[in-house]
Amino acid sequence: MSLSASRRLAATTALAVAGLLAATAPAALAVPASAAAAPTPPDIPVANVKAHLSQLQSIATANGGNRAHGRTGYKASIDYVKGKLDAAGFTTTLQTFTSSGATGYNLIADWPGGDPNSVLMAGSHLDSVTSGPGINDNGSGSAAVLETALAVSRAGLQPTKHLRFGWWGAEELGLIGSKYYVNNLPSAERAKISGYLNFDMIGSPNPGYFVYDDDPALEKVFKDYFATLSIPTEIETEGDGRSDHAPFKNAGIPVGGLFSGADYTKTSAQAQKWGGTAGQAFDRCYHSSCDTTANINDTALDRNSDAIAYAIWTLGAGTTVPPGPSFENTADVAVPDSPGAAVTSPITVSGVAGNAPSTLKVDVNIVHTWRGDLVVDLVAPDGTAYRLKNSSSNDSADNVVATYTVNASSEVANGVWKLKVQDVAAQDTGYINSWKLTF
Repeated sequence: MSLSASRRLAATTALAVAGLLAATAPAALAVPASAAAAPTPPDIPVANVKAHLSQLQSIATANGGNRAHGRTGYKASIDYVKGKLDAAGFTTTLQTFTSSGATGYNLIADWPGGDPNSVLMAGSHLDSVTSGPGINDNGSGSAAVLETALAVSRAGLQPTKHLRFGWWGAEELGLIGSKYYVNNLPSAERAKISGYLNFDMIGSPNPGYFVYDDDPALEKVFKDYFATLSIPTEIETEGDGRSDHAPFKNAGIPVGGLFSGADYTKTSAQAQKWGGTAGQAFDRCYHSSCDTTANINDTALDRNSDAIAYAIWTLGAGTTVPPGPSFENTADVAVPDSPGAAVTSPITVSGVAGNAPSTLKVDVNIVHTWRGDLVVDLVAPDGTAYRLKNSSSNDSADNVVATYTVNASSEVANGVWKLKVQDVAAQDTGYINSWKLTF
């Protein structure tokens, strides 16, 4: 994963990109109407994925300890992946570019068949930094995508969509390879890509389970998969804009993906729900010489590899289904300055069968001159409160414009839900502008 891009996109940039996507994105990616609509996704053998990682480690060891752009280890890595795909019946293309005075390589692999005007693409960067072999960053994503592609071949999959896989060069220098690929696609070819899935670091030794939230349909597929394993997920923010999904997103292509964490620190709350060690980085060997085959959490690698296959099978063979129903309240509600009582804004949900999902999405738009003053809760129809945001004396920015995901699976969906907001510090005021629930 590249450090060259900003850790977090500025709010104004995010809004601009959202507008671009709304204006230019292809039709929402298809998801299956029912389990019977698509072949059963396979269980990807983690031993196979690890075997690819062992090969990448051997390549790095034999080539100065890394697989970086412009080094012999990278070319050997791309040759290894290409050989596997050629033998499995893929049509492969080696795309060359120049960066930092050296030749770089992207590998594109197309699976025969499917609708050529509706392309589902998955990819990962194959290069490492110069300081290490890059087995988690990003051998893990590259190996899992490779093994998923090989599983497509073993199954003789005949998806509705055309499947394409990509391995990118020079990501660590600033997403150079993926930018080159996207920028050199004719506009008509870009329009055929209905979605791009990115996998960068999915076997971190102290893992989290993060899902990209850039496209609701793609996000839902991954969240639904992890919900079947009773594994809570969080929205991926550490790597936003720092990996190869960014050029696709900037071109108006819907993107999604998975991430297990890099150099950010795992919180106590995250350790409680995922295990591992609080107060320690998700990957202590990030961009270091110790990012070897010993730097992989097998369980995270296994779960994420299976999730990739689930997404490819589900999205590749599905029929169009609209996103879950949403309910919105756009009436302004003033939030009094402290000391003052909490205020609420109600939404009445009806016509939704059964319980709320484990991935209930809560979109919040609160106008306020010091958002750190605010405590925000979602209140279920039975009165149970789910904390969305705590107050913070250090958060002096304006406004709360955010999307929260709540495991509300124990709650009946229908009824009156409330957004509860309280200002707990003096001198600043604001109002609830709008909020929305998506089931």
